[in-house]
Amino acid sequence: MAQEKITQTAGRDQLGGFAPKFAELNDDVLFGEVWSRTDRLGLRDRSLVTITSLISQGITDNSLVFHLQSAKKNGITRTEIAEIITHIGFYAGWPKAWAAFNLAKTVWADDTAGEDAKAAFQREMIFPIGEPNTAYAKYFIGNSYLAPVSREQIHISNVTFEPGCRNNWHIHHATKGGGQMLIGVAGRGWYQEEGKPAVEILPGTVIHIPAGVKHWHGAAADSWFAHLAFEIPGENTSNDWLEPVTDEEYKTLEPAD
Repeated sequence: MAQEKITQTAGRDQLGGFAPKFAELNDDVLFGEVWSRTDRLGLRDRSLVTITSLISQGITDNSLVFHLQSAKKNGITRTEIAEIITHIGFYAGWPKAWAAFNLAKTVWADDTAGEDAKAAFQREMIFPIGEPNTAYAKYFIGNSYLAPVSREQIHISNVTFEPGCRNNWHIHHATKGGGQMLIGVAGRGWYQEEGKPAVEILPGTVIHIPAGVKHWHGAAADSWFAHLAFEIPGENTSNDWLEPVTDEEYKTLEPAD
């Protein structure tokens, strides 16, 4: 994964006039250098390490709130944070876990309905939803999840999209062979090639995507959606991520006749 540069201004905003060197170290070194080494340790894992460290020290002030918010942004779910803090409680102390839970409940308050809907959707299909698709999150609008199904002979993954989630326009390149095949697993989604009407994907729908075709796929606005994604073997294969599907484009979707 390419290194991602983290921009932080909190140090200068809050302490720039009082402790300029500390503000510089906070913004440019801690975040600008250490947190930005995402090619060595991803943001999700760095969030996990940081909140564990803060809770273990009994730090439950605004700094923990900030890092809990960052952890949520970096893909840690409501279910996962509950398990993480429970685990920390056995090693760092029960009162520290209680204090952290009081903050985490507020940060993840809006996710309660979403987690319940996600659990209900999981019961609709045989394949697992998997983990948050953080490695490719910047190429998606909304939250997606990835579960490897097979890594032998051909790569197959189950990709799950929350309602309204879709990936950017993209192209699978290959000098020979290549491309992708999708099979709808559960829920309702969309597939669209550039210049063509969107195609509705339902369980059992098969989509063949040749190499070199600009396209996108994702969930309907009112439904969770999952499809199997098959990577077709080829020569000199690569993937080119392009611009997002705008809200205006997405809202005009109609099934093909």
